[in-house]
Amino acid sequence: MRWKHTPLLASILILLLAACEKADLHRYQSFAFGTLIEIKIRHNEKSLADQASAVLMLDFDNMHRDWHAWEPGKLTQTSGMLAKAEWFTVDSPLLRLIKLAKQYSLLSNGLFNPTIGKLIQAWGFQGTEHPQTPPSQNDIEKLLTDLATVKDLEIDGNRMRGHNPQLQLDLGAIAKGYAVSEGIQKLRGLDIKNALINAGGDLCGIGSQGKRPWRIGIRNPSGEGILASIELKNAECVFTSGDYERYFIHDGRRYHHIIDPRSGYPADKAISVTVLHQDGAIADAASTALFIAGPEGWQEIAKKMGISDIMMVDKQGRIIMSPSMQKRIKLETGHEDREVVISTPLTADRNIQ
Repeated sequence: MRWKHTPLLASILILLLAACEKADLHRYQSFAFGTLIEIKIRHNEKSLADQASAVLMLDFDNMHRDWHAWEPGKLTQTSGMLAKAEWFTVDSPLLRLIKLAKQYSLLSNGLFNPTIGKLIQAWGFQGTEHPQTPPSQNDIEKLLTDLATVKDLEIDGNRMRGHNPQLQLDLGAIAKGYAVSEGIQKLRGLDIKNALINAGGDLCGIGSQGKRPWRIGIRNPSGEGILASIELKNAECVFTSGDYERYFIHDGRRYHHIIDPRSGYPADKAISVTVLHQDGAIADAASTALFIAGPEGWQEIAKKMGISDIMMVDKQGRIIMSPSMQKRIKLETGHEDREVVISTPLTADRNIQ
């Protein structure tokens, strides 16, 4: 859907009180997926923490290079092969990610659509510079005439082929979530039991920061500061999609980077969606799909994608939460009087992985 470019003041900020930090909390930083990556590891052996972080940073660098939506790499090569409509063999790590993307796209009724790279490109959101003008209505209509979906993507074992010349992969709405979850699993394999991986505000954590759980703050999408906070239980991920992450203003109108594949224009029903889930890949994809679905359509999508813990801020500034999320969220000072709607979702299948 998009390669997220998240500013340093991210959609989710770590709230760590200095008094609670201990000498065995080790911090590491790098840059990948268009954002700052921060790893926090609590372990009494610094050498092991150093080794584990180095392994993860190398993995993230490789994923960033291989899965980039527009710079030359394995993903752009794959898109080029798909346009030829011939069978070809796909790199195994990339194939696993594409299979997940296809599965989650189908579950989302196509609202998360990783095959619309040409539409994202037309809007100018595939690039290091912010776009200045929207595409013309005529250009959008042409792209929508035969818009690619994951149904145009045929997979057989480790082979793949495309059935639509418009198919161009953009895995920006799932790659970061997949990478962070993979990083957590690798840390576990290295005997790290307490860690947090924060990729520009989207994060997964295991264990705790000491005597208390990892505590994070969810950015106020309509202004500065923190809207709410949440304490993570063991092995949970929090991902947010918001209209403030990447946007431009043209003729007084604001255009953001989360494109609704049905209209070809930025989704306009919500300004922020936060998803809590055990798996970062589905949390990442679901936050995009639910953002596009908006307050009137999120329940069906949440059920199909197995998402139970959701917080949405709609265009009117209302906070819409599922009952299970309400039990976890604490609104911060200054937001206690905001209108909150508790909306019971359709029963979600939590077994989806």
